[in-house]
Amino acid sequence: MRDHSDFSSAPTRRRRRFDDDEPRFVKRSPRPEFESPERDEDTGWTSWDSPGVLHGPEPRPDWVITDLAARDTDRGVLKTGKEADVHLVERAVPGTDRRMLLAAKRYRAADHRLFHRDAGYLEGRRVRESRVTRAMAGRTAFGKEAIAGQWAGAEFAALGSLWRLGVSVPYPVQLLGTELMLEFVGEPDGTAAPRLAQVRPDRQSLEHLWAQLVDALRVLARAGLAHGDLSPYNILVHQDRLVLIDLPQIVDVVINPKGAEFLTRDVTVVARWFTAKGLTIDPEPLIAELLHDAGIR
Repeated sequence: MRDHSDFSSAPTRRRRRFDDDEPRFVKRSPRPEFESPERDEDTGWTSWDSPGVLHGPEPRPDWVITDLAARDTDRGVLKTGKEADVHLVERAVPGTDRRMLLAAKRYRAADHRLFHRDAGYLEGRRVRESRVTRAMAGRTAFGKEAIAGQWAGAEFAALGSLWRLGVSVPYPVQLLGTELMLEFVGEPDGTAAPRLAQVRPDRQSLEHLWAQLVDALRVLARAGLAHGDLSPYNILVHQDRLVLIDLPQIVDVVINPKGAEFLTRDVTVVARWFTAKGLTIDPEPLIAELLHDAGIR
């Protein structure tokens, strides 16, 4: 992961409580279904073997379809965000019952992209060509495209590495340009798993979820990493299992001069949410443990 390129306005009316990047979700009916057929878009043959495509780590899960006869169909938008939109894509083999659902994360074109507060995350990342580094620093059109590619590549690399480490993250199926296709976390009918911020767990469930989160943070820290933007809005809860998502800003806490700051903020934000829900959490002991495990204290 660390070798990837290298890992690689108007005032608001109110202050957000946990995350000022809360995404906008597509609302679905009480009995969710795919978007109406007239809005589906058959994007053609699978992009699995397209030139330049990168595939997820092996061994691949059994559900991943690699058949070149498969077709991809865009079933609509799951979530819109400042840096990327997430679409629901069905990949199926015609004439069979073999199908899988994917979350296709598509980073925006340069003229629409708002990579907010990215300077801190990009510290410690390098690209091999100095002209690319200069373009990224100057936020030229080419530089923004390079940043988009770096963020998509960093997330793809991070997910692959964390998957191999056993962290609960969506399996990264493939990366093509700035489109990242991930395991869809949700139900077979296309209903996405809720964010942690959307669930109302009882005391026992809170304890179980917090224990899962601490285990994941420990694995990250021992690998020298921090999520970098952890909040109740980028953690999914699927069948009582926590799944970490939105990892383009993953931070190498050793290389990044603000690594300890990012790790501390991650723990503080999620501990505040659990405390607000009734499970009192003192973040300081965990922060000290994780910083020690990461080797920076």
